[in-house]
Amino acid sequence: METNAELIFIPSPGLGHVASAVEFAKLVLATNERLCISLLIMKHPTDFGVQPYLQSLPSLSRLRFIDVSIDPKLVVELLSNKDRFLYDFIDGHKQKVSEFVTNNITSNNSSSSQFGSTRLAGFVLDMFCISMIDVANKFCVPSYIFFTSAAAFLALSFHFEALRSTSKFDYSESDEELSILGFKNPYPAKVLPKPAKAITPSSSLYYDGIRRFRETKGIVINTFAEHEPFALQSLSDAKIAPPLYPIHAVFNSHDNDKKQETESIVEWLDDQPNSSVVFLCFGTMGSFEPEQVKEIAIALERSGHRFLWSLRRPPPKGKIEMPSNYDNSEEVLPEGFLERTKGIGKVVGWAPQVTVLSHRAVGVFVSHCGWNSTMESVCCGVPIAAWPLYAEQQMNAFLLVKELGLAVEIRMDYVKDFEGENPVDIVGAEEIECAIQKLMGNGEENEVRKRVKEMQEKSRKAMEEGGSSYTSLRLLIDDFISNIS
Repeated sequence: METNAELIFIPSPGLGHVASAVEFAKLVLATNERLCISLLIMKHPTDFGVQPYLQSLPSLSRLRFIDVSIDPKLVVELLSNKDRFLYDFIDGHKQKVSEFVTNNITSNNSSSSQFGSTRLAGFVLDMFCISMIDVANKFCVPSYIFFTSAAAFLALSFHFEALRSTSKFDYSESDEELSILGFKNPYPAKVLPKPAKAITPSSSLYYDGIRRFRETKGIVINTFAEHEPFALQSLSDAKIAPPLYPIHAVFNSHDNDKKQETESIVEWLDDQPNSSVVFLCFGTMGSFEPEQVKEIAIALERSGHRFLWSLRRPPPKGKIEMPSNYDNSEEVLPEGFLERTKGIGKVVGWAPQVTVLSHRAVGVFVSHCGWNSTMESVCCGVPIAAWPLYAEQQMNAFLLVKELGLAVEIRMDYVKDFEGENPVDIVGAEEIECAIQKLMGNGEENEVRKRVKEMQEKSRKAMEEGGSSYTSLRLLIDDFISNIS
């Protein structure tokens, strides 16, 4: 009987990272029956929806979820240092991870577990869990990075990690246009991700992790070759990274856990014409203050287009929590808005994003440009009106609008203030309406829409036998298996 190869997956806390890791795990398991996966869960103090998501998943025989939570008192102590919290939080789980591997899996000899006869083949680490390389090294197995963002962001990260070693850069107030690895066009400093604006304690920790990427056996990227050819080729030519595996879009396809809400939304979409609906949804952390909500409502009403709007209540100022649904959305919408848009618009709370984007009625996606959402939209053939909020989303917006031509800009340099320390930055109704009209105009002849449809077709072919992602995934799996040979 052949020995199975067992992988340890360690995602960062947070729903987007965990869901991507689960989808990647499912893809691996569906491709090779010799692989088993233990996916380790680190419980973040504010959860971010991870536990309800995990509880909603159907069971898979070769995938298990392992709770490696640490003492809550230690977590509270770590919270006192915001710059270091995520990294110290992950470091604090090393002993628990090591104990799990010691007690359940053996790297040198075959052992019996719930998966049968298995040997440890490697660790697959989220981009922020780089310190877990130390645990993998203890068991003499290789590590791989699962990079949940764009190849362009990986290139940018390597670029600034190298720059850090030669100069002290500060682009926090700069209007310069920069030449950056992975980008064809001059890159405006004002849309740089936070770690690339200036050297700070938190950005130093990030680049320390990027430097250690070179210690791994490979980097798995949530993209496909035809989507980001320039960035991938730039990384290859620069010879600064281990082997790259662009395995295709890895996003959460399991969004039907709220059946009643999903059915109501799909029934409404079924009554709309093809490509007629503007879908507005801003991700796990996406919400706006009442002043901004009113501007969005005015833009939608003026545009005259059908719309489906996922409207969420922001958490209290200064608190990093998930948005919630409004009990009554009329309290933040312009007076009479729901009545005037009755029949052409639908305002909801939570929305099943993949289900909606897959529906024939959806024509435009007003999005925060999170990478998971971006890949979902591209693979569903829906053009994006780009309205980034935080993290590397401003870079994603630049990539989509200027590099790839798959989106139009609402406001590319918008940054949401989660701390509530600054005056609320309001994007006016005219800016929002203008982007919507650009994408909804000229129907199927719209140039951006045509490019997105072409990329959707390339996405489909990449996963077919002989396609770029089909091949890349199998090369990766062959490498996993070789670790136990």
